[in-house]
Amino acid sequence: MRTVALAALVIAAALGAATVTGAAGAAAPNCAPTAPDPFGPFGRGMPPVRAKIGSGGHVLTGVVLSTVDCAPLRRAQVQLWQAGRNGRYTRAGSATVFTNRDGRFRFEGPFPPSYEGRPGHIHLRVIARDHVPLLARYVPATGTRRGTIRLVLRPADL
Repeated sequence: MRTVALAALVIAAALGAATVTGAAGAAAPNCAPTAPDPFGPFGRGMPPVRAKIGSGGHVLTGVVLSTVDCAPLRRAQVQLWQAGRNGRYTRAGSATVFTNRDGRFRFEGPFPPSYEGRPGHIHLRVIARDHVPLLARYVPATGTRRGTIRLVLRPADL
């Protein structure tokens, strides 16, 4: 399993995509910024504020940090979008959560379905005060019911 996760990271790095996998050990070391993945269903406005969509099947927890001293980002807005079984993105498959004082968040929804040959995934847009917004993608390991991600944002040029 670890070899598969490492191979996925190497492929993602080669493609220049910011795919954050749900496998253990996949988080970036130190506080290097998370590489952006600009692809996704963005531009549709802010998803509804809620921590759960549909019936649970997968729980995603995470932390949002700054590259400055690995400080947790409190009240960061984490927007999540996942496709339905038909491969379409709708408001029903989206949510916005906010990080707590430790920079942590939790989101629950159905396991993201695969479509058009792509593995199931969740698109994320992270917005935090005085930091550059981040667009990323989370790809859970097949068959998992839980995943954890670490998202690291760069400070904005003031």
